[in-house]
Amino acid sequence: MVRKINRNSRQDNIIHLVFTALLLASTILVLWPVVYIVSASFSSPAAVISGRVWLLPVEPTLNGYAAVFRNRNILSGFANSFVYMFAGTAVNILFTILAAYPLSRKEFKARNFFTGLFVFTMLFSGGLIPLYLVVKSLGLLNTRLALIIPTALSVWNLIIMRTYFQTTIPDDMYEAATIDGCNDFNFLWRVVVPLSGPIIAVLTLYYGVGHWNRYFEALIYLKNEDLFPLQLILRSILISNEIDPIMIANVDELIRKQGLVDLLKYSTIVVASVPVLCIYPFVQKYFVKGVMIGSLKG
Repeated sequence: MVRKINRNSRQDNIIHLVFTALLLASTILVLWPVVYIVSASFSSPAAVISGRVWLLPVEPTLNGYAAVFRNRNILSGFANSFVYMFAGTAVNILFTILAAYPLSRKEFKARNFFTGLFVFTMLFSGGLIPLYLVVKSLGLLNTRLALIIPTALSVWNLIIMRTYFQTTIPDDMYEAATIDGCNDFNFLWRVVVPLSGPIIAVLTLYYGVGHWNRYFEALIYLKNEDLFPLQLILRSILISNEIDPIMIANVDELIRKQGLVDLLKYSTIVVASVPVLCIYPFVQKYFVKGVMIGSLKG
């Protein structure tokens, strides 16, 4: 018996070492590009274009960030992106809760029909031009609402939240609440929402990151630069700094400018990613519970 236990123990140790090595390798594969981008953003253009940057900054400089923040619209871009992210996420969560709760109740006889309608919109859509015409007919062009109202609800997130309600909120709790005279709205806001913190936190991050990274809708619907989100401002910075090799005869000048362009790319990636990376740790603890429960599509 002792030998068998020792043998199993050795096998467990070997398996443990193998999985540890695999996890370590996966961590390195994920972290190295992030470390490289951050290091390259603080390195000199010559070091970036010559490929001398690996893990640590080479010839440290802030020229890339200085070029990014030199743009007069960068601060307004940050402010607009935060407005779109917070306002849009609040609207998303509100609409998702209001749509997911009735679809999760067995007493709602038409829930399968309306669920089918929602799923249909995931598979088929009118396309970009009809959507643009709808936004235009509603008078939303060149307004902040153009980036909030058309994306007010994600059907995929709706299904996840509906499933969470079905698997987490017991029917006995609803029956007890109705006996005490609680209607559906009171039950939703006083019982369901407080018990759904993990899935709300996960979907808040999903929606928030989506709004923060969104630029295509702004490119279509907005013309006023004062309303542009950060992503569109960074895009304009990169485009304005692009160079045409044919127009530059001096090779040294061409290399210098190309190095600055590459430096700008890494700097804009860091500038655009820092706010989301700062928010992520506060909701990371909810991910395992929220995603695992919500992934059971019932």
